[in-house]
Amino acid sequence: MNMSLQAGQNQAQPIKMYGITPPISTAAPTTKENTLNDQLIQELKNQGTFESAAATAKREETLNILQKLAQEFVYKVSLAKNMTEGMARDAGGKVYTFGSYKLGVHSPGSDIDTLLVVPKHVTKNDFFTVFDELLRERPELEEIVPVPDAYVPIIKIEFNGIAVDLICARLDIPQVPLDLNLNDNNLLRNIDDPNARALNGTRVADQILELVPRPIVFKHALRCIKLWAKRKAVYGNIFGFPGGVAWALLVARICQLYPNAVSAVIISRFFYILRQWRWPEPVLLKKIEDGPLRLNIWNPQRNPKDRKHLMPVITPAYPSMCATHNITRSTQKVIIGEFDKGYNLMNGIMSGQNTWSELFKKHDFFHRYKFYLTIIVATRSNAEVHSKWKGMVESKVRLLVQKLEVVEGVDLAHPFVEPIEKSFYVSNEEVGPFLENVGTLKCEQEFKDKIIEINEISTKENNALEIPKNELHVMGLYIGLVINLKNQQDKKIDLQEPCQDFYRICREWSEYDENIHSISIKHVKLYDLPNYVYEEGEVRPTREKKRKSDKKNIARKRPRSANSVTNLTELQNEGTENSIGTKETTKTTTAATTTTSNPATSTTATSAAAPVASS
Repeated sequence: MNMSLQAGQNQAQPIKMYGITPPISTAAPTTKENTLNDQLIQELKNQGTFESAAATAKREETLNILQKLAQEFVYKVSLAKNMTEGMARDAGGKVYTFGSYKLGVHSPGSDIDTLLVVPKHVTKNDFFTVFDELLRERPELEEIVPVPDAYVPIIKIEFNGIAVDLICARLDIPQVPLDLNLNDNNLLRNIDDPNARALNGTRVADQILELVPRPIVFKHALRCIKLWAKRKAVYGNIFGFPGGVAWALLVARICQLYPNAVSAVIISRFFYILRQWRWPEPVLLKKIEDGPLRLNIWNPQRNPKDRKHLMPVITPAYPSMCATHNITRSTQKVIIGEFDKGYNLMNGIMSGQNTWSELFKKHDFFHRYKFYLTIIVATRSNAEVHSKWKGMVESKVRLLVQKLEVVEGVDLAHPFVEPIEKSFYVSNEEVGPFLENVGTLKCEQEFKDKIIEINEISTKENNALEIPKNELHVMGLYIGLVINLKNQQDKKIDLQEPCQDFYRICREWSEYDENIHSISIKHVKLYDLPNYVYEEGEVRPTREKKRKSDKKNIARKRPRSANSVTNLTELQNEGTENSIGTKETTKTTTAATTTTSNPATSTTATSAAAPVASS
């Protein structure tokens, strides 16, 4: 045998590289790891993350209807712009999907992210008029909320029993055939940034699936991480946490580093690597493309705003963007804290000391902090009007968090990612007093028999009770605060300026109507949170009884000032929870007080509340 040939055959084969670095390990799974993986998939089924075949078929049916509507829409607009019958038919129009549905990790009840691609003669205005009208004519439509002024303009619908988010992108081509491949970079020529952003979702999803070594391993791991992130309340781009795309990119990167691993190992390595990641080093699935087109690409060397990103996770499709640009200093602390806890728990799962179900235990947000800011957003109108108002306020909460973070004495401002919504019928006399107190335990107790929840209406009608006809929709947003006054001489924390700025920004909304919309900010202590923030059967925190020796101190407390609108008191010798749930003991008596420039302003049904209201 030729010895040189034999030597060549004995040389190790080059390791295939996924992503921008070689893999950390190419080891095949062990028997134990395969068993753990089987247990993981069974737990995901037990948790209800997989959809039934019938439900999936209904989604496909819904998408088929929307595809027909898309073609009818383009045809109708084309005729209106003096095209011939044949040209109008050939203009086409195509519905694409992105997000969890496109990635194959959607769960029961989740929405479908859809993109309607249209030719160059169809405009954004056409989308929000002609297509909107076509949707409203359909018997399957249950709810519709157009949001034309969003960062990516969108129409949100409930259609055929399924929530669908519809965005639109216009290409600089005369026709959009059904077989159009959006991964062709030439399609981005002569389009503006909003249209490029709209196309990005589908292009990113396609590339993620191409860049992971084993898509089925990626999908099971992503299902797990999405469920974990939602249970721990760290899922939501609008509030400063990673959204669905960012979590998918993070999981995909771990898959690249362990190309032969099963999903259980991917999840273990996910927490191990990300808890010690050297932020702001970016997470990349491939090298950033510097294409020939004039489109904004993520580049911290060139773009000052990109240098401010704290935990950059970069999309792979051209033009690359940061999927985590909304993360703030506080939310970063919370995320890394959850990575630490996930890492410790995964060590127990991999060693057999813990079970997968423990990874999915619910967050402790409404047990964690001593002080909360409650943003109450109310609308005296129908659900569609309220949806637009609350959506606008939600999009601004991150700005309030960033303003709170720079206040001296505020160590952490942790926004809760799940707005709590209630709808009521309220009499004219009760609207004002109710809005002044809503969001507190006191309000629940005081107004229990004076207002009627809309979802209780059938019960009340059956009991022949008189139903007030003023429809009132209320959303509560919560921010947990960690207070730490390092200087013992400090007596106050001034939250007035950030709260007033936020209040002003919201009221400057172009559609704001003081006869319909209202917003207020209240400071609420842990023990004064309303019962509805806790799930049925969940034990709410209880106030510890004061020791007898404290009675004299209680008697000496000064009454609250009439002008005090945010009064954080009694921190002496009490622990406050930080972002990862550990105790911090503050040994000084402190108060955080802000004084409104107009103390007389109050919450009413027809005018917005004072910027901050005391609980």
